[in-house]
Amino acid sequence: MRVCGKRIRELREERGYSLQDLASKAEVSVSYLSEIERGAKKPSLKTLERIARALNLPREQLVEAGNERGITLGDRIRLLREKRGKSLSTLAEEAGISISYLSEIERGNVYPAIDTLKKITAALDVPLSAIIGTGGSLGHKLRQAREEQGLTQADLARAAGVSAGLIGQIEQGKVQPSLKTLEKIGGVLNISPCYFIADDAGLDEVLNQMSPEVRRLLMEPKVQSVLRLVCNCTEDELRFILNFIQLYKRCH
Repeated sequence: MRVCGKRIRELREERGYSLQDLASKAEVSVSYLSEIERGAKKPSLKTLERIARALNLPREQLVEAGNERGITLGDRIRLLREKRGKSLSTLAEEAGISISYLSEIERGNVYPAIDTLKKITAALDVPLSAIIGTGGSLGHKLRQAREEQGLTQADLARAAGVSAGLIGQIEQGKVQPSLKTLEKIGGVLNISPCYFIADDAGLDEVLNQMSPEVRRLLMEPKVQSVLRLVCNCTEDELRFILNFIQLYKRCH
């Protein structure tokens, strides 16, 4: 997401608002609003919402259209943090960094050192590769999930509110979608965005520990569809499934 500071300034001036007027209505400082308009600062979604409300416009009109920005390292950290149910303050404390620094990382304003990334991934209980690389083909995963649900590229694009051309480019690996676009697509397919960006490292090792019969079963499209649904399970739902499996094994 790229905020158009020039657009905010134009809309402010169209309404006859001074910097002070809009800053007051949006509950931000005059200096911060000035930096946003000059493109020197990237506001948070909450701040952008407040500015949009003050201008009586949808937030989307303050964002530059055009080229898709791929999922950033900050996007990955925020997505994994929210998936773990951790707040900014909780993750910052567990990683031994400040809340403001973590916020800047997630917003893409700074790129942390590897040591800091290791602390963050340790707190999230994921490998470092989970936030610095996808490890698998996002396009392949998207195409497989779409086809399993009997959707054409046009069907998925229409339901997600994007172009069919964009879906095609993502599936061919020519374009990396923004997190916002990925969330729209995931919403249509009822799949967590985490599924698309999850690292596949270590999967072969896990599969090698399984019997040939189980490996063949996991390769069946219907079974993979069920596994994808598990990605969206809450902790309670997942515990219910695990308890059911344990009960079934005890009875057989």
